[in-house]
Amino acid sequence: MIAEVGLAALWLAASLALLQFALSLLGQRIGELRTMVVPVAVAQGLLTLLSFLLLILLFVRTDTSVQLVVANSHSAKPLIYRIAGTWGNHEGSMLLWVTVLTVAGALLAIVERRLPERTMRATLGAQALLALGFFGFLLIASNPFTRLNPAPDNGQGLNPLLQDPGLAFHPPTLYLGYVGLSIAFSLAVGALVTREVGPAMAKAMRPWVLGAWVLLTIGIVAGSYWAYYELGWGGWWFWDPVENASLMPWLAATALLHSINVLAARGSLRAWTIMLAVVAFSMSMIGTFLVRSGILTSVHSFAVDPTRGSFILGLLVFYTGGALLLFALRVSSVREGARFDPVSREGALVANNLLLTVILGTVFVGTLYPVLVEAVTGEKISVGPPYFNAVTGPIVLLLAALLFIGPLLRWRRDSRPNLRRVALPAIVTVVAFAATFVWPAMHLLPRLGLAFAAGLFVASFLPLAGRNLRRTPLTIWGMVLSHLGIAIAMIGVAADSSLTRETLAAARPGETLSVGPWQVRFVGVDPVGGPNWTAIEGHLVATRGETSIRLDPQSRYFNSPPTETNESAIATRLDGQLYTVLGHRDGDRWQLRLWWKPMVTLIWLGGGFIAFGGFLALIGRIRREKFRPTVFTEARA
Repeated sequence: MIAEVGLAALWLAASLALLQFALSLLGQRIGELRTMVVPVAVAQGLLTLLSFLLLILLFVRTDTSVQLVVANSHSAKPLIYRIAGTWGNHEGSMLLWVTVLTVAGALLAIVERRLPERTMRATLGAQALLALGFFGFLLIASNPFTRLNPAPDNGQGLNPLLQDPGLAFHPPTLYLGYVGLSIAFSLAVGALVTREVGPAMAKAMRPWVLGAWVLLTIGIVAGSYWAYYELGWGGWWFWDPVENASLMPWLAATALLHSINVLAARGSLRAWTIMLAVVAFSMSMIGTFLVRSGILTSVHSFAVDPTRGSFILGLLVFYTGGALLLFALRVSSVREGARFDPVSREGALVANNLLLTVILGTVFVGTLYPVLVEAVTGEKISVGPPYFNAVTGPIVLLLAALLFIGPLLRWRRDSRPNLRRVALPAIVTVVAFAATFVWPAMHLLPRLGLAFAAGLFVASFLPLAGRNLRRTPLTIWGMVLSHLGIAIAMIGVAADSSLTRETLAAARPGETLSVGPWQVRFVGVDPVGGPNWTAIEGHLVATRGETSIRLDPQSRYFNSPPTETNESAIATRLDGQLYTVLGHRDGDRWQLRLWWKPMVTLIWLGGGFIAFGGFLALIGRIRREKFRPTVFTEARA
């Protein structure tokens, strides 16, 4: 009965999405229909939310009469993983996507009052059209409530690699970010339809993009740390195509956020803002296609049949192509906005966006090129870290240099930029570069990375110079902390790429291995068991000076589904992490993999600063531009 109610709610929500789209069109001519758009949007969001909550309930109860539950859950799983199993699969994750999409649309309908009425109607119509496509995809090709008759005794279980607290929250965070970009997309389309591209649109768009950017940052950072400690390979970013699928929307959203700030404050970069809003959401849809099309082999992807991938590709072409066509038809009506000199804050933000766009293009090409080559020639090729690091590394250094001076420039024109304020970070950069030669074997790129990161660390605080810190707006604090986070993360990346030490060995119990400053003694192994797994647990004692710690890496085996995983054991210290993995047995020896990774934790600490800075900026914007209940006013013709 629960499954039937969930499916019925989904059908009703889809019908309301169609009604909302129709009302948005007809409301332009029939005034009596205007007031119906908001309640229909709210009802649509509530029905979709109800459907998703009922699916969670089916997973919690391990209802084996539902095919999706059988394929992705098991009664022996801990509760958190039964709940996470709801979105740890293709159908459930798409229902989560649609739920966030419709609930965000309902929230937009309730709280937004800065836009003219006709632009708001057009925006809600665009959001309804987005929802219609994904409702159709769910109901036609990916029904999450499909029944099984007869019902099996139990389910097959969730992929053991996904049975981790971090992965329970990682996908929802990314989806919230993706759907925040859908609101920006709909606002851009609505503004193009009504020819109302201006500061009001940018101010309405800004909190959604800023919130989406914060959530994407958190999702990417959390996913990176999950891959680092869960997969047992000692790395934090492999330029995996599915990792790139989350990075591309983040890069586009970062550029979009800077363009929105210029448009909202100065009335410039109107066409830039519209185009970036379309590109940002398109990148999230490309990521959805890559993950669900079955064309990629990745631990992060849902390997499904190509038919579903073709459906998503069709939606991508329809939405993106339609938005670009509308942009081409209406771009001549988009006013140029206020002019500015190249040497100005606007000029620095344009340069920032150009560099981010180059990185986005680099990642896009490197991710999709192997797919296109295989589709055309049948030949399998790979584009890996050497390409991405070599191309994106120098551009990141240019971005860091731009952050030294960009926030200090005046709006519109700065004929005499105060370069003396940049003297201190410039000196720090030179001194830090010289200091890196204490590691003679360090390559040039990480050496420059450490130097520029040290300079940016100091430069991040310059916008606070001369201000009353208690009266400084949260938006300024947010910018400072985000730029500081970039500097901290750059230090971690540069140190990890050049200073990591690794030891791979087959050791007998009692033997001692060296890795970096640590001496690691292999004590032995013991069998252990968990709620739904068994394992061989290794016992290591690591010594550094007078410090001695115990680490217990495991090699786990899950029965449902049958899977073997490596559970790393990590010791965190102020200057880095000792990372250990237990491998297979080889006679009387056991394979051990040991890494000493100096300052690696700064990568995620920096990511946390970046996200927290964005959060402070969001709070600051909400305080300055408080949302109130919807009271539309018709724009003048």
